[in-house]
Amino acid sequence: MANFHPLKELLLCRIRAFYREPDAVFWTYGFPLILIVGLGIAFRTKPPERIRVDIVAGAGAEAVQAALADAGSSGFAAAIHAEAECRQRLRRGHADIVVTPEVGGGWSYRFDPTRPESVLAKAEVDDALQRAAGRVDVVATRAHAVTEPGSRYIDFLVPGLLGMNLMGGGLWGVGFVTVDMRVRKLLKRLMASPMQRRDLLLSLFGGRMLFTLPEIGILLLLAALLFHVHVAGSILATIVVGVVGAMSFAGLGLLVAARAERIETVMGLMNAVMLPMWLLSGVFFSYERFPAVFHPFIRALPLTQLNDALRAVILDGASLGSQWFALLYLLAVGAVSFGLALRWFKWV
Repeated sequence: MANFHPLKELLLCRIRAFYREPDAVFWTYGFPLILIVGLGIAFRTKPPERIRVDIVAGAGAEAVQAALADAGSSGFAAAIHAEAECRQRLRRGHADIVVTPEVGGGWSYRFDPTRPESVLAKAEVDDALQRAAGRVDVVATRAHAVTEPGSRYIDFLVPGLLGMNLMGGGLWGVGFVTVDMRVRKLLKRLMASPMQRRDLLLSLFGGRMLFTLPEIGILLLLAALLFHVHVAGSILATIVVGVVGAMSFAGLGLLVAARAERIETVMGLMNAVMLPMWLLSGVFFSYERFPAVFHPFIRALPLTQLNDALRAVILDGASLGSQWFALLYLLAVGAVSFGLALRWFKWV
């Protein structure tokens, strides 16, 4: 009987069950890869998009079109249309700005101030036309486009996607599985076996940790091969940060599932836990965009600490020791969540 320790057998059972479920394998490994490839292609390094300019037909329209065509690097796609068509194209997003030549000279601009690309178009078009009209800048300037690895949007995005996937894997891969076992009466059967609830929870927790290592490796390898996203810091430090983050979310997953009796209940609880972090924790854009009054709350979210630590190591080459606060915070969240789950857990 010494070779049949409950924790060992439960871990083996969890591993076999996971790899026998194609859906679970896909959502753990396949979906994140698709997400990285899709977003990486969408935000790949490419030439700047041309500003779409519609010019209202009439006297002076051709001159405006010629001035924009001669404005340097062909950054404008200018076309002449009737006024009604120009307004319609602006409403539908087919144009960034509408230029109307004024009688007696000058121009008027129609643009949407709520669209950043429209506001930028207004500034760029006005600058080009003013230069064509003879304006001379007092000081010469130069512009340098940043395209090297480490400073692109895809470099910012990959650590956020890795953190988001570790969060989803911890909550869905632990919390959902636990409630599913409860619904199917598997926990009721295990309750009759010679084991403690601690062994069961540790097996679910440990199983998630085993799946974390290949998950981190596959995502980073794909990002490096397809989009040249390199880890500036230590690979070991990146793995340690990822594993600690996975531990934190695995503990939260156990806590969410400790007493839930229905699939619908645990799904609602997990969405309530994950949604604020999806929106606020800087997965797709920096949380600095939110008002400063919200920053203390945002930094208290586990995913924010994980994303910040991953970006510090991957992008800035930070050492593992420099991320001690984030690591301790994530460990504390995981430990407290696991302790509460162990206390409140019910078999049926």
